[in-house]
Amino acid sequence: MVNNTTRLLGLEGLAVADVVSAGEGVEQGPIVHLVTADEQARACPACGAFAVRVKEWVTTRPRDLPVAGRRCDLRWRKRRWYCDEQACPRGTFTEHVAQVPARARLTRRLRQAAGTAVADGGRTIVQSARDHGMSWPVVSAAFTAHATRVLPDQPAPVTVLGIDEIRRGRPRWTWDETTDSWQTVVDRWHVGFVDISGGQGLLGQVEGRTSATVTGWLGQRSQTWRDGVAFVAIDMCTIFKSAIRTALPQARLVVDHFHLVQLANQAVTEVRRRVTVQVRGRRGRKGNREWELRNRLTRSAARMHGSQLDPMIDDLMALPKRIGVPILAAWNAKEDLLDLLALARAHPARTVVADRLFRFYDRCAASGLPELQRLASTVETWWPEILAFIQTGITNAGSEGTNRVIKTVARDAYGFRNPENQRLRTRCATTRRSRGFLHPA
Repeated sequence: MVNNTTRLLGLEGLAVADVVSAGEGVEQGPIVHLVTADEQARACPACGAFAVRVKEWVTTRPRDLPVAGRRCDLRWRKRRWYCDEQACPRGTFTEHVAQVPARARLTRRLRQAAGTAVADGGRTIVQSARDHGMSWPVVSAAFTAHATRVLPDQPAPVTVLGIDEIRRGRPRWTWDETTDSWQTVVDRWHVGFVDISGGQGLLGQVEGRTSATVTGWLGQRSQTWRDGVAFVAIDMCTIFKSAIRTALPQARLVVDHFHLVQLANQAVTEVRRRVTVQVRGRRGRKGNREWELRNRLTRSAARMHGSQLDPMIDDLMALPKRIGVPILAAWNAKEDLLDLLALARAHPARTVVADRLFRFYDRCAASGLPELQRLASTVETWWPEILAFIQTGITNAGSEGTNRVIKTVARDAYGFRNPENQRLRTRCATTRRSRGFLHPA
């Protein structure tokens, strides 16, 4: 019964009896008549006994993937059997195979293809439903089944763990009459845990940005898993710092240098705005040289050409001293901090690190600017974690990239009502590389 057409169709347990053309000029594919080719199909699903008496013949029309670019109209003529076992609660049953289970209107491989398109192909639920001619609830269920199958229940051990927060939706509160206060029902902040050293992507995500939520997620991992974490990359958040010291006392904290550079640039901007208002009595605008140089002041001098750097310094010196001198001092302090961070991954000697750190502190103290003194205090508070970055070069870029994927997936889906679905989509999207779906070749 197995012929070349049966092999082309590729539905195990079914054989092609006839293929009829739908007619000329009709976009619909051919009509494929199928018969059962598997003897196991007549085994009772309740007791497993093989039936011998036929009750009637029925014809079903399961939908399948396109064949050679055309969607075929499958028509499976199968038998309904009597189960003669006295103890069996099942009186009758129809034939079924693995690809077309009982009462199924879709083949199993069609469901898997729709779920795989969402998880590994980057399509949205609605787009995959349109491409496969299915409804979006069916595709959503197929994606959930696929994600549950390919994603592990528990994350594998990691060496470098990244923790970062992301804002999701709007917060919601409810009035608690017992405590006579508002209680948070839905938190706008979620905390994500990312594998920085491996390819597991997003390990988990919890609602709320508190120390209890972080320690709670880490507490659900085994002691062996927690002991294997050697480094934890975070931004300068005291909540994460306290939680890691409690849950992972052996891990070394590393501060991401991006946030340090951001604070330094913010200090330069605050100095420029403050002195402009004090001297000119208004905000900066076109015609004020310090305002026209606002973007160039936040760029790194190492990435600027001499034709841009030297004129900028000359223009600042030409400004009134109450404007140009403070801005130039803030810019020099920012560059001193960048020179310090540039030692990362270079394995510098302790004396080199100490010299550049002293130069930064000395510049901030000599300037007398409150913005630079606040920046120096922040660096002093987080210096052990900053030194860990200089010595290891570990960054939290993986967590930031995962946050970008979370936002992209949410925009493609026009938002999520169920946080679990969003986490599944993000975990699938961030593990495509490790599962071999970014480079199919």
